[in-house]
Amino acid sequence: MARYMETLTIERGGFRIKVPESWWEFDVRPESRDDSIRRMVTERLRQRPELEPYRDTYTAFLQKAAADAWKSGALYCGCMAENFGGDTPITASVTVSLAGGRTRSGEPLSTDPAVIAGQLAVKEARREGDSWRKVTTVDIPGVGPAARTYGIEDIPVPGDSLNRTIRAVLMQTFVPVPGQEGKVALVAGSSQVLDLADSFFDIFDAITSTFRFVG
Repeated sequence: MARYMETLTIERGGFRIKVPESWWEFDVRPESRDDSIRRMVTERLRQRPELEPYRDTYTAFLQKAAADAWKSGALYCGCMAENFGGDTPITASVTVSLAGGRTRSGEPLSTDPAVIAGQLAVKEARREGDSWRKVTTVDIPGVGPAARTYGIEDIPVPGDSLNRTIRAVLMQTFVPVPGQEGKVALVAGSSQVLDLADSFFDIFDAITSTFRFVG
């Protein structure tokens, strides 16, 4: 993480993770998130008035990220929304969720990274511009092996009756939770800035590498 920028340590019930200190963390609860995000955007723009033209863009992006995070059961959601001199803000998000499941017979699903990786689908791009997904396992320092997918994926829009999708850079890492059968911590990073896919893969990997269980 040091090669990117200074970091901020986030600690929640059962885990700790580091993100760039310029990222925004916000309330994802439906009853309070919209007001919370509007206040947060106003405060950030007070500090960075040159970003005022992008107020509506930032607000809409953060509200959508918060809604998606809530639906996924997120315990933490952080976003970046920066302008580096271009016409469009650079945005990305990282969420940490607790996920789990059972087989049809009621047995907890395996959390063995090799088993999870074997159950995740690889997708090859048949031509330039197609979506794609790779599956691998990684070793998180101080935690151990974890299954991972990464690629350019078409993500369903939650609650959309027309079954529309959004194309995004996506990395998902499935970290087995010690002592809890069938449970994994899902660390997911995403961005709709496809031209910076390789850079975001590096950033999401760096953030995920700081994930630790605590308590």
